[in-house]
Amino acid sequence: MNSLEKTEIEKSKSHIIVEIIEYMPNAVLSKTIIKKLSGNITVTSFDAGEELAEKTSPFDTYIQIIDGTAELYIDKKNYKLKLGDGIVVPAHSRHRFDANEQFKMIATVIKSGYED
Repeated sequence: MNSLEKTEIEKSKSHIIVEIIEYMPNAVLSKTIIKKLSGNITVTSFDAGEELAEKTSPFDTYIQIIDGTAELYIDKKNYKLKLGDGIVVPAHSRHRFDANEQFKMIATVIKSGYED
């Protein structure tokens, strides 16, 4: 098994998505579900009061909230996302997350298809 395989969750095994990652006090944790050259899927947990600094990505990113409520800023516009909500963060947009309460999310990035 190579190091890339060790970072992914076990294949061909059922799981409960919200239980893949736990909350840790005063922390933001991420776990890779799938990581390939063509894109990746990660699950992230935010403890209340945590945030991720503003950044940009060269690819569209699909965010889905799987627990709690998140506050997302895309190009300084505020979005409040609750359990089950999803949103596409456009490529090259400035975005950041704030956790006014604990939340978990899945982020999916597809890197192919930008050749057009």
